Amino acid sequence: MDRHCSNALKVAEYFKKSEKVEFVNYPGLEGDKYHELANKYLPLGTCGVISLSIEGSRENAIKFMDSLKLASNEVHVADIRTCVLHPASSTHRQLTDEQLTAAGITPGLIRFSVGLENVDDIIEDIEQALAHLNLDAKPYTV
Repeated sequence: MDRHCSNALKVAEYFKKSEKVEFVNYPGLEGDKYHELANKYLPLGTCGVISLSIEGSRENAIKFMDSLKLASNEVHVADIRTCVLHPASSTHRQLTDEQLTAAGITPGLIRFSVGLENVDDIIEDIEQALAHLNLDAKPYTV
């Protein structure tokens, strides 16, 4: 778990700095709404799963995920290997756009489960996948 947590924190910090990422949710990040509680109850580290929203559209989120080479696109998270999933088109696909919005699931939301690989390799994979995005894409509307 130490490696999951330390890798996830570094990856969350990387996502937080990207202009192509709308928001990042990770309780290990300073400024996260659950950061103080995470420090209180999980002093050795929080978890290996990050949620983030890719800027622009559902299509950009899918393109980002499809462009990843190290991380695999899965229907589950929490593995020793880095994997991603797009809730709006997988685990929550049965919901209407209105229900997705009510549940806080944006069109660009991705669950990013950080694995035990070398964190520099994970970040390099993210960097090359983000480079494939066209932020001028027509936004997804609800």
